[in-house]
Amino acid sequence: MKADLCIIGGGPGGYVAAIRAAQRGKAVCLVEKDEVGGTCLNRGCIPTKALTSTTELLARIKRAGSFGIKVDNVQADFAGMMKRKDQTVARLVKGIHFLLQKNKVQLLSGVGRIKGPGRVEVALGDGTVQEVQAEDVIIATGAEPVVFPALGYDGELVITSDEALQLEELPEHIIIVGGGVIGCEFASIFATLGSRVTIVEMLPRLLPMAEEEISKQLTQSLKRLRVQIHTGVKVARVDKSDGLKVILETGEELQGDKMLVSVGRRVNTEGLGLETVGIKTNGKHEIVVDGQMATDVPGFWAIGDVTDCPLKLAHVASFQGLVAVANILGETCTMDYSAVPNCVFTQPEVAWVGISESEAIEQGYEVQVGRFPFLASGKALAMAENEGMVKIVADKDSGDLLGVHIIGPHASDLIAEPTLAMSIGLSLEEFVTAVRAHPTLPEAVMEAAEAALGHPIHS
Repeated sequence: MKADLCIIGGGPGGYVAAIRAAQRGKAVCLVEKDEVGGTCLNRGCIPTKALTSTTELLARIKRAGSFGIKVDNVQADFAGMMKRKDQTVARLVKGIHFLLQKNKVQLLSGVGRIKGPGRVEVALGDGTVQEVQAEDVIIATGAEPVVFPALGYDGELVITSDEALQLEELPEHIIIVGGGVIGCEFASIFATLGSRVTIVEMLPRLLPMAEEEISKQLTQSLKRLRVQIHTGVKVARVDKSDGLKVILETGEELQGDKMLVSVGRRVNTEGLGLETVGIKTNGKHEIVVDGQMATDVPGFWAIGDVTDCPLKLAHVASFQGLVAVANILGETCTMDYSAVPNCVFTQPEVAWVGISESEAIEQGYEVQVGRFPFLASGKALAMAENEGMVKIVADKDSGDLLGVHIIGPHASDLIAEPTLAMSIGLSLEEFVTAVRAHPTLPEAVMEAAEAALGHPIHS
């Protein structure tokens, strides 16, 4: 088979790149070993958000009394919510297949391996092998959960997020090792459903990549959900001789019926044939790329989690795919990671863009900081979702926005406005000149900006 472009991996980076290249007149072959949509759609972002939406609704129904609505005997149907999750994923997968067909992208279901310059060998599901010859090749094979043998992973008692999304029964007590994004999201889900939840995090705080004040507020929110949190401690060993027992380095023993390991991901480069053409990788086996998403071998590009880029996010992979295609078409396009939003779908949600206050100070900025609590937001109070705050960090000299950090209702939606502001270089004073509707949640972002300028109205 001959094509202008062959893409290995049909996740959020690969399929987006395939569609864009096809729209621009390229003959495209997309190779995917599992299902299009990748981890994000099938085993990550979408299924967890489907579950999160269910638990958010459940939490609101349980608070119905405070709204003057009487609701009795509210119960979660775990099997029903898992079925809805699967239906949501199936519908979106079907949609991607439709888009690929609509844009005449040739989809090969199989495992791709680089055989030489412009050559990709595909082991198809029926046992046959097909070779694709293409002018350019994009590698978008993603990553998978890290499994440490010492933690006793078996897919039954000790699981990863993959197995957690396929549970048939709600765990009575789930121990989550890792207090990052995945760990905190699952903690919110299971705690809201009524499971006992314990988080074990080796670093001093949860969400170590987030602004420290936001991390502290999330910790308090999870504790209100009765989540037990152990930070600054490691798991010493796991004993499965009689049920499941997790022994911490402090000597404390935790007994549960499931342990979810969420301690990171590793890239899918093994068996890919990178050495065949000499594509450079780093010590983590990540493919080294430049700002145009090109590898050090002409004609080979890489996007998404498989690369050495700083942010492993689905929306970053998609944008990298667009950048790679633009450069393949002869345009000049470079990735900019300075204004990329991060979102955590806990209860309440967490989102941020840019750098934290401590990072700004470390980088030599003299900062001005503004905060606004949702407790003072009319819309948040009306919604009875007034937990959290907005924090804005700006450069005192130039007024440039350096970072915006949110914990509270619809944080993942609210972060879009400051992301756009930072991407086009708006100053703090320019940011506050736009009129926001009242009463709405975006007013909280504006109020935080006003506070940073030293003249807040409602705080």
